[in-house]
Amino acid sequence: MEKIWLDTSCGKVEAWFLSPAQDHGAEPVPVVIFAHGNAELIDFWPQELKRFTSFGIGVLLVEYPGYGRSEGSPSQSNITETFVAAYDALVKRKDVDSARIVLFGRSLGGGVVCALAAERPSAALILLSSFISVRACASSFLVPGFLVLDPFDNLRVVESYSGPVLVIHGRNDNLIAYKHGVALCRAAQHGEMLTYECSHNDCPPSWDTFWRDIESFLIKAEIIDS
Repeated sequence: MEKIWLDTSCGKVEAWFLSPAQDHGAEPVPVVIFAHGNAELIDFWPQELKRFTSFGIGVLLVEYPGYGRSEGSPSQSNITETFVAAYDALVKRKDVDSARIVLFGRSLGGGVVCALAAERPSAALILLSSFISVRACASSFLVPGFLVLDPFDNLRVVESYSGPVLVIHGRNDNLIAYKHGVALCRAAQHGEMLTYECSHNDCPPSWDTFWRDIESFLIKAEIIDS
């Protein structure tokens, strides 16, 4: 695992890069940029996301300003700036295929990757247990204070996104209602919906099923070969 410190206007922010499991030599590889949920850190995710590396995909986990060991304070503008900086640093690497960047966000992280998708090109978008906008789910979702004045608007981004979009949502989600996932999928130009029988924090209920579904999506999106 490679640790990276990003220089931003709000200070240094941490990111971790997981290389593909097998050496691809000089051939550039696809990369997933991952944004986690609100009450989480990048520390929680390397083991869960390791399966991407067995597909020949790198993973970039980017922290939020003010979270964990990172400097600054979280806001939509600061987080978006950080993820744009991470993206720009990533695509300069010779070992990365800039035409095969996948953006993957869970819960709050869905808003983060949608904000990044509005600023930089990507090959595919994966939204796990996310929302159409923070305002639309504020009554049931524990909204971080920094989002009260500048909430993410995922629906607007998804409507204009030209690449494939995979929406994954628990039918019984008690924080971000299932209807948010349905609306996001319907809004996408090339949307696919996966419904799991679970709530919010236990989604996905089966990681084996999840990874089979993810692999299938990545093959259809031409990120990896079959």
